[in-house]
Amino acid sequence: MNFEQMNNNKVYIAGIVASKPQFSYEVFGEGFYEFNLEVKRLSDASDLIPITISERLLKEQQIEIGSKLAGAGQFRSYNKLEGEKSKLMLTVFIRELLPFDETLNPNQIELTGFVCKEPIYRTTPFKREITDVLIAVNRSYNKSDYLPCIAWGRNAKFVKNLSVGDKLNMVGRIQSRVYQKKIGDQVLEKVAFEISLSKITKVESDALVETINYNATQNYYAN
Repeated sequence: MNFEQMNNNKVYIAGIVASKPQFSYEVFGEGFYEFNLEVKRLSDASDLIPITISERLLKEQQIEIGSKLAGAGQFRSYNKLEGEKSKLMLTVFIRELLPFDETLNPNQIELTGFVCKEPIYRTTPFKREITDVLIAVNRSYNKSDYLPCIAWGRNAKFVKNLSVGDKLNMVGRIQSRVYQKKIGDQVLEKVAFEISLSKITKVESDALVETINYNATQNYYAN
């Protein structure tokens, strides 16, 4: 992975281990495990974030339910077959374990990527403006991660006017959201993961041409 690709997608995450690491897959003899990390917001709420980690890092630190964990890595996507359908899965891939520091923002992500679907603008029943946008972030070996993002307020107005192919620099946090989906006569509870954006910069010809620096830390943590 080259320097630019490493800096396209940077995550710092810190929280409490909420599930036991379970074996997921193996690549060139190296095993990878998955578990959930509970990450606090500034409000009383918290996000339950899926984590992927190498067995080599598991040997460095004991990871069990209730233990503290902090790490740096990338937010990645992959497709998982469920029956005849393909489902987009999201996970924080930990590349490095770090000391747990209570003074740091526990949920930070910085991305550089491209709009790959037309943004969807809407308003909530309480008249809050929201825009959903899917971002493609380049990775090594000609791969890309497809990451759903959400923008609020003035950021939502900015994002709704973007076009497919626009390049963006973004800052935000990863959040989990519980929703209900009706399948036949059943109503199932589902969990979605997305990036709540706090800062969005449009890039053109490697020069910053449009900038919105909406410092909404308190707002996007409280959502």
